[in-house]
Amino acid sequence: MNREETAGSRFACNDRERALFEAGIKMGTIYHQFVGSPVSATTVDLLERTMSETIMVQPYVEDARIRIDRCRIPDGDGTYEYASLTGDMIDAVVTVTVGEATVVAEMRYDEELDYPLMYVSSIS
Repeated sequence: MNREETAGSRFACNDRERALFEAGIKMGTIYHQFVGSPVSATTVDLLERTMSETIMVQPYVEDARIRIDRCRIPDGDGTYEYASLTGDMIDAVVTVTVGEATVVAEMRYDEELDYPLMYVSSIS
């Protein structure tokens, strides 16, 4: 049995349910691993790429696009010109495929809820 078959044998669910599970893990990783990271106008591009690429190395990820709200980051590159990343600054879209099931999960600040909401935007 190869590693994927071994991993798959641990799950008591179908590919669709597993893809949903995996997408949730990725969303939690984005939020809990990176919130609090220092970010400045000169490092925001690098942080976005780093966040995207760290999610891309995880199993089943087809695509990961992370954007940080630049309006919340101070202009300039001085010693005190940075912010700590917060959940409401993150806009993320992650696509996960397990078997024939593909899930797109998103995270973005929802003004009506006043909350950085994570949700499934499509399942196929």
